[in-house]
Amino acid sequence: MGTSQNKATATRTPRAGRDLPAAIITGLVLCGAVIGTVGWWHWGFVLLMALALVAGAIELHRAMARLGMNSAVVPICVGTVVMVIGAYAASTMNLHILPNTFLVATLGATTVAAMAWRLPRGSQGFVKDVAASLFTIAYLPLLGCFVPLMMGDDGGSRRIATWILCIVASDTGGYAVGVLFGKHKMAPRISPKKSWEGFAGSVITAALVGWACLGGLLSAPVWAGLLLGVVLAFTGTAGDFVESMIKRDAGIKDMSNFLPGHGGIMDRLDSVLFSAPFAWLVMSLVL
Repeated sequence: MGTSQNKATATRTPRAGRDLPAAIITGLVLCGAVIGTVGWWHWGFVLLMALALVAGAIELHRAMARLGMNSAVVPICVGTVVMVIGAYAASTMNLHILPNTFLVATLGATTVAAMAWRLPRGSQGFVKDVAASLFTIAYLPLLGCFVPLMMGDDGGSRRIATWILCIVASDTGGYAVGVLFGKHKMAPRISPKKSWEGFAGSVITAALVGWACLGGLLSAPVWAGLLLGVVLAFTGTAGDFVESMIKRDAGIKDMSNFLPGHGGIMDRLDSVLFSAPFAWLVMSLVL
């Protein structure tokens, strides 16, 4: 009886510890939501990004709570929504304020609100909690606010598509080349599965996709597309490492189980967040 139960349990358990059907369905839903909103409903994409950043802030709050650090999650979530939606509105509507000015103002207001939120709880652990809040603000709304800036620029949907496709190419190319040829570990103490061979695959595939997308969708020169792909491969990989370090320090495998088969929102946003400022900067300079 015990042996048959063990076999049944082993049969139901995915090899990689993931629910593969759930992962496929979740991936298809996410891809459909991103493609649909980027292509046909830009406000929908901005709202989707704001929701993802709020969920990421909650996940990060829970992870840091395991380390005795409590961020001011409520004002951070409110400030994040205001920043993302307001920046895009300032870019596309006649609000008599520049989007960059709006972002700096709301970023400062969110920082003040987060520190003031912690005051009633006294001095014990004040510095740790405020540090958690400031880290969250810098990690999520500050990096994420470059997304509405990109969407609000001329050809915004094409810029967003180019950025996302470069990140997808970097991840896919790195994984494929790493599985086939990976021998030399890149950072075994941070992410044991990443290899230098896989990283080379990330750089090459992202550069090729950057060249194709930036040239084909936005009529940029060849060198600009190659530069964009290389920059995003480096920054996306750095984002993966940073999120891995957070999870290791907190002693967790995934940030949450919010996305069936994929883990948490932050497990999908890591490379996206780190690459967003550089995608906006490179495309702003070359277009």
